[in-house]
Amino acid sequence: MLKVDASRDLLTSDVLSALQLRTGKKPLLRRLGIFECERATEAFIPFIPLLISSKTVDINIKFCANPPIVSVASTIVRLPKLCPNIRSLVLNYLPRNPVITEAVSEMLISCNRDTLQMFLATSPLTEEARGVLYQLPKLRQLRTVFQGATLLPPVTLPSLTTICVVYDHGNEWLQGFRGATLGELNAVVFSPSVSARIGNFLEEFQSVALTIPAQNTLSSLVFRTSQSWNPNYSSLLVFKQLTKLEIEFSCDTGCSSRVDDDIVISLAQAMPKLEILQLGKDPCWDPSGVTLKGLVALANRCLHLSKLRVHLHVEELVEATTSTEPPLPSKHAAVVPRMDCDSMVLQVGETPIPEEEELGVALTLLHVFPQKLNIEYSNPQWEEVVETMKLFKRIGGHVDHASKARLPHLQ
Repeated sequence: MLKVDASRDLLTSDVLSALQLRTGKKPLLRRLGIFECERATEAFIPFIPLLISSKTVDINIKFCANPPIVSVASTIVRLPKLCPNIRSLVLNYLPRNPVITEAVSEMLISCNRDTLQMFLATSPLTEEARGVLYQLPKLRQLRTVFQGATLLPPVTLPSLTTICVVYDHGNEWLQGFRGATLGELNAVVFSPSVSARIGNFLEEFQSVALTIPAQNTLSSLVFRTSQSWNPNYSSLLVFKQLTKLEIEFSCDTGCSSRVDDDIVISLAQAMPKLEILQLGKDPCWDPSGVTLKGLVALANRCLHLSKLRVHLHVEELVEATTSTEPPLPSKHAAVVPRMDCDSMVLQVGETPIPEEEELGVALTLLHVFPQKLNIEYSNPQWEEVVETMKLFKRIGGHVDHASKARLPHLQ
């Protein structure tokens, strides 16, 4: 294995030129299996072929900002000849340029189709290359980029487990996966650009997923957008095996979150295996959101929940500390007893707290999440909540220790 940070390590162009003369332009490391390069610079890129060899099967290159187009393209197209049995190929920060698209496509077409298991490239592909990519028999991990309106060829990826899709147009490409032959797909990531039309993406994804085994195999679903968006979460209730659900959207132009108790209760009922639930980016100053009822449902049904990010309606959250009677149990009340579990991260962002209600918030959260709770916040009001919870935890620890101590025998 060779790991290089081309912007910091001492492999300058002078050093590499000397090595090239020394080896007679033959590979310097003839038995190198894994090559990883951070920030491949203009001076370093031409020497990449010197460092890899016919034994190299895993290649991971992250290019620097604005790398030279011709140099990048000429290096990429040589990879299959230099490394005839590539197993894993990761090319990050590729420039969006037709020359790069052609080079990456030519390289993929020339790769050994019986050995390639991972293809993660941040460049679109030609139609011919897409025809090859979506027929690779051993491909397990895929990142693909769709530029403009893109239609897929028939998809037959019997070994696929993970796919990441970056797109800048509509959702027409999604129909290419309808009835596709896929492996046990367990993780999907969708990243539309600012210019993409999101529309009813989750509904369309559910419709396609029902034609493949994904509803029974999918454990991680991530959708990240910097746009404002109000998704229809009910479309996700068929994915009962999810352990990670992350739907990001922006509140930069006003709060777009409509996540409330009904939504999180429905998700908690449908997805009891959830470990990570993140709906929206860091919560904003909008005071609405999930109340005590929703948090209790998550705490009691999702027993392995380790990270939670939702908008919280803190004002209603602290009403539990002033109410004289406990609320009647809802028809959605949890039936699974609470179990001890590991620590949990609660991301509250800018969530506002009513004046002088920090103590009530701390007490409520301690009862809902009795395990160790780490709160991540950007609103300084939450600092007092965190310190109060630490104090009560320390008191509880002392009381527990004292209760277990052997008392002196009384005569």
